[in-house]
Amino acid sequence: MKILQIINSLGTGGAEKLLLDTIPLYRKEGIEMDVLLLWNNNHQFTQTLMDMNVCKVHILSESQNVRDIYNPLHILKMRSVMKNYSVVHVHLFPAQYFAVIANRLNARSSKLVFTEHNTSNNRISSRLLKIVDRLFYKDYSKLVCISEEIRQIYLDYLGSPEKLALIPNGIDVEKYNSAAAADRKNIHEDISVGDTIIIQVSAFRPQKDQDTVIKSLTHLPEEFKLVLVGDGERKNLLVELVEKLGLQHRVFFLGQRMDIPQLLKASDAVVLSSHYEGLSLASVEGMASGRPFVASDVPGLHDVVVEAGVLFTQGNSEQLAAILSRLIADPEYSAEVREKCYQRAREFGIEKLISRHIDLYNQLQ
Repeated sequence: MKILQIINSLGTGGAEKLLLDTIPLYRKEGIEMDVLLLWNNNHQFTQTLMDMNVCKVHILSESQNVRDIYNPLHILKMRSVMKNYSVVHVHLFPAQYFAVIANRLNARSSKLVFTEHNTSNNRISSRLLKIVDRLFYKDYSKLVCISEEIRQIYLDYLGSPEKLALIPNGIDVEKYNSAAAADRKNIHEDISVGDTIIIQVSAFRPQKDQDTVIKSLTHLPEEFKLVLVGDGERKNLLVELVEKLGLQHRVFFLGQRMDIPQLLKASDAVVLSSHYEGLSLASVEGMASGRPFVASDVPGLHDVVVEAGVLFTQGNSEQLAAILSRLIADPEYSAEVREKCYQRAREFGIEKLISRHIDLYNQLQ
């Protein structure tokens, strides 16, 4: 069985990180699996996967322009690669549409699988795009939903329950739980031993709402410092917000990092302030790290975090600050949250993900 994973690029994001973590494990299980990227954005994930030497990495464009992802000429290149694989597993838009057209040009020679990673997208909310969307979804043999919430949304949206497969995302829980904490001196020169470190790991996209966690510092003592890991289109806006609030000495942008487990372990609390999620790997990683995890009470986070981590009303920076303050001031409460978070994270072990996907691929043979 030859399987091709198609994704726009290996930039920051849960879907991208999932491929990096799982492809070596599929290979250990005897699954021949390769990757096709529409665009090479020179991200560390891409180079790391290449350095592993566990699969072929097909890159359609070396352009430095992110808009090149949407180049329809990719379809012809995809067609040439896809014909060599019996199953093609697609992630994200526009790869989602391009793969369907390429497969039609190949007389539908490959079985198509698509993973829906979010509870919301612009196409669902548009009457016109909804019609187009449904036409493309018809070509997929299976639609993988990473949460029950997403499954229900697409059951209502598309019908066809036989096409829907519920397979939650997963991580290597012990990798995060047993990681050695990064030396605080090496995180940033303006962080001292006595500071309280809050961390958020997420791409700088509108969905992720780093604004709220930045604003929460205005309600917290000076020793509270915020570390933001990631990159993306909103970075300059976030830098401007930090400057406007006079928080340059308390908010630190670390960029893309490969030592996420060590950074999480060095923090005092992990936050994910989002408008919505699918099943956020960052949330599971945060809970697995052994640090108290705090998240916005939104679709895709509520079900994962409730009764384990602590939820706050999306956009409420003052409430978030109060939660963080209590976690630091009350060691017993913090320990209770940490233990519940770890136990919840164990429900999302990567082994279950691998097994369920292999079963799915076998059904398509």
